[in-house]
Amino acid sequence: METGLLHLHSFMAYLVLLGLIISIIFAFMGMSGNKPFTDKDRKRGLLGLIPAHLQWVLGVILYFVSPRGIELATEGFMKESVQRLYVLEHPLTMVIAVVLITVGYARAKRLQDDRKRFSSIAIFYTIALILVLARIPWHAWPTN
Repeated sequence: METGLLHLHSFMAYLVLLGLIISIIFAFMGMSGNKPFTDKDRKRGLLGLIPAHLQWVLGVILYFVSPRGIELATEGFMKESVQRLYVLEHPLTMVIAVVLITVGYARAKRLQDDRKRFSSIAIFYTIALILVLARIPWHAWPTN
């Protein structure tokens, strides 16, 4: 089960990155073109939101069932960079990224000004993308 979850988690990372990039591109295009924020734009924002949330759920499950998760939190794990990445840095950074994506999307839904709606998605999703790229365990990715 754990191996299947690890592979799914690795595959979903591609969908998260792709969804965020597509959402960001369309948000910047909407901002620069002074276009109205339509239902289609809201759905494009979901391309970044939904995969990120699914990935987060898979990550939480893996954190507790994988030997690369909470089991690595032994005495002195902060001194070991790989253990620290899996136990603390990766999960915490990804939670922050998912929160930023959620806040950006929720703000875009609430705001009335179309430019601010696009701006909310563009800014929050871009920051989240940078965080995700910074804390993907590249040494173990995509095979895990």
